[in-house]
Amino acid sequence: MAGGGDELKLLGMFASPFALRVKLALSFKGLSFEYVEEDLRNKSELLVVANPVHRKVPVLIHNGLPVCESMVIVQYLDEAFPGAGAPFLPSDPYDRAVARFWASYIDEKLFSAWVALFAAKTEEEKAEGTKQTLAAAETLEGALRECSKGKPFFGGDAIGYVDVALGGFAAYVHAFEEVHGLRQFDAARTPLLAAWLARFVELDSAKAVMPDVGRLVERGKMMQAQAAAATAATAAAKAS
Repeated sequence: MAGGGDELKLLGMFASPFALRVKLALSFKGLSFEYVEEDLRNKSELLVVANPVHRKVPVLIHNGLPVCESMVIVQYLDEAFPGAGAPFLPSDPYDRAVARFWASYIDEKLFSAWVALFAAKTEEEKAEGTKQTLAAAETLEGALRECSKGKPFFGGDAIGYVDVALGGFAAYVHAFEEVHGLRQFDAARTPLLAAWLARFVELDSAKAVMPDVGRLVERGKMMQAQAAAATAATAAAKAS
């Protein structure tokens, strides 16, 4: 129960950074919720009915009404529970626009670079994926400098919209380093982001919902092995 008669149910999956965003937002707001772990290979009827367009997580069901897409849900929580914690989006219209821009950048550039690197089959593709990933991190370093104005978070003194957007990937930064050998938020190259990450994961509200990195690493290595096997099988079939 969220309090005040509100019922919140979150449909998610442990390895989804997008579901983690919503868990973080709920935790920072101090809102209690029921969590339902989805098997994305065998999606529940509840998920299909709640998100018939995309049939994916996360979905937040508030008093029976579904809200889909992670950052849409984060904004919804700001509006539906204005008295719960500090707002994620700033009050100034321009600052809100800037926050939304950088949240979109994280998905369009950082996450897409990760996807490209994970899917890379040749050394050239791996090199290009690495280049894109590091370039996105360096751009976000500048965004943090601009948005924080010397304070601890993108939102200033308090966790803001961009912090939640990037925070959804916090555990995966460490997992990605172990699986792919790439340190994205490096103290030498991106010192502000490296310090931000260290601060963020130590917050009590973040710790309460952060997934186990070891489990993410295990899943990442398994998927990497499956992709390598599929590539080898395709190559063998072409050669025969």
